[in-house]
Amino acid sequence: MRLNLVLAVTLMSIPMALVQGAERKKLQIGIKKRVDNCPVKSRKGDVLNMHYTGKLEDGTEFDSSIPRNQPFTFTLGTGQVIKGWDQGLLGMCEGEKRKLVIPSELGECYGNVICSMSFKIYEKCMIFRSYFEICEICSTTGYGDRGAPPKIPGGATLIFEVELLSIERRSDL
Repeated sequence: MRLNLVLAVTLMSIPMALVQGAERKKLQIGIKKRVDNCPVKSRKGDVLNMHYTGKLEDGTEFDSSIPRNQPFTFTLGTGQVIKGWDQGLLGMCEGEKRKLVIPSELGECYGNVICSMSFKIYEKCMIFRSYFEICEICSTTGYGDRGAPPKIPGGATLIFEVELLSIERRSDL
């Protein structure tokens, strides 16, 4: 009888532990500046030209395109950037500003693609090099659990303030 009671209590606690362990933080998207006239919204396949500033939760800035006066250009929805950007920049208007709060799970790069928050190309690999190297060839690299020491600790939540400067729409084939 006692064994049955212990077994029943144990079995009842397993689903609760699984639910608590399965809790994942979600991407948070805040609109900092709306645009009145928005004839074109960003979608998968668009080439976006962005300014951004990346910070940690404690406010420490780890990178920004603004002091370089060099917008960052990439193709949306193709895995060239971390997952939080590919998801958080959809439906954005030229001139709009957003704040993205990206949990570490969405700070990962995609599968076996090249993570290309990049300004330099090395051996046909796009690598982001600013103050530090964020992504190499992505197998499971990116920020995520590994981070990008010393600027970004593993498991960090990333906060990006982004401004969409322009959208280059590729003609539909």
